[in-house]
This record gives sequence, C-alpha cells and structure tokens, in this order.
Amino acid sequence: MEVKLWNDKREREMLDSFADLYAIIKTTEKLEKAYVRDLVSSAEYEAECLKLIAQFKTLSSSLREAVPSVERFAEAYKMDCPAALNRLLVSGVPATVEHRASSASSAASSAAAVAECVQHFITAMDSLKLNMVAVDQVHPLLSDLSSSLAKLGGGILPPDFEGRVKVREWLARLAKMGAADELTEQQARQLHFDLESSYNAFMAALPNAGS
Repeated sequence: MEVKLWNDKREREMLDSFADLYAIIKTTEKLEKAYVRDLVSSAEYEAECLKLIAQFKTLSSSLREAVPSVERFAEAYKMDCPAALNRLLVSGVPATVEHRASSASSAASSAAAVAECVQHFITAMDSLKLNMVAVDQVHPLLSDLSSSLAKLGGGILPPDFEGRVKVREWLARLAKMGAADELTEQQARQLHFDLESSYNAFMAALPNAGS
C-alpha cells in the first residue's frame, strides 16, 4: 500500500524545502569539519561556504513561517551539527573571512600603538631641545611614553627591550625629585641621548623595518 507524505502540491513543496534545508545544514557541517582537518583548501572552502550560506539565507527566509527556529528544526530531526549552525546562524560568513577580519583588526591596532610610541618619543626629545627640563614637565612625557610602550605586545618588541628599561629608570629617578626641580644640563643631555638611542632601537626592532 502506497503511503502519501503529502496531500497536495503545496505540502509536497514544503517537504522538498525541508529536505533542502536539512541537506544544506548537513553539507555545511561536513564542509566545516573538512576545513578544520585541512582536507579542503581555503579557496575551495570559502567558495563552497559562501554558496551554502547564500542558499541557506534564501531558503530560511522563504520558510520563515513554517520554520521559525532553525535550531528547533535541527533538534526535531536529531541533527548534530553545531559547526553548521554556528556558521549559518551566528557567523554568517566563512571562517576564512573571519580570520582575515581578525588579522586586519589586529594589524590596525598594532599600527596605532606603534604610531603612538613614535609620537611620544619625538615629543619627549623635542621638549628637551626646547629646554623643558622641570620634573613636572618631563615626568608626564616619559609616563605617556612608558604606557604606550607597554601596550605593544611581545610579538612586536622583545620583553627586555632597552627602551622600556631606560624609560622606567628615568621615571624612578624623577620620582625622587621635587616637581619644581630641574634636570641639570648633563642630565638633560643624557636623557635625550637615552631617548634617541631607544627610539632608534625601537624603529630597528619593528617587523619589516629593514624592508
């Protein structure tokens, strides 16, 4: 005896759409696992993933009334596809695109921190040239420089970078002096020399500095 799964054309189309949604989720899960296991190239993964995401968005939009929750759909059909649901519902873009965005954001953040350090180095050296040698003038400049150097991770500067050490030493020396005290000419020249040598070492330590 033949068992009919649908009563009319509309029900048949609905079931076909359910089957398509099921297939997209399952295929995405397999693709995610293949990418993690390095069984597919990044280019192939990204192209296929973009296609699946586009198909999912189109289909889930048309099934909005019949399938208000894709998570419940997956539960109802006992689909164990966490990677697919994350990619299709949460992320919405291939993992390769996420990684590029993350790298770009990290690079932009590092570039801003480097620019900040350069600015504080130059400001401190220029201030000494203008004979701004009072402790309450010098200390804030070195404090800003020390803070900006601390923001740079170990991937850019070595942990024992001499500039960090010298700036901290000068801050400790200034902390023992009064706010209105002034550096002697010899101290000012030594501080300028330390800042200049630290600045040159800083620029040399930056990635691709020589290219």
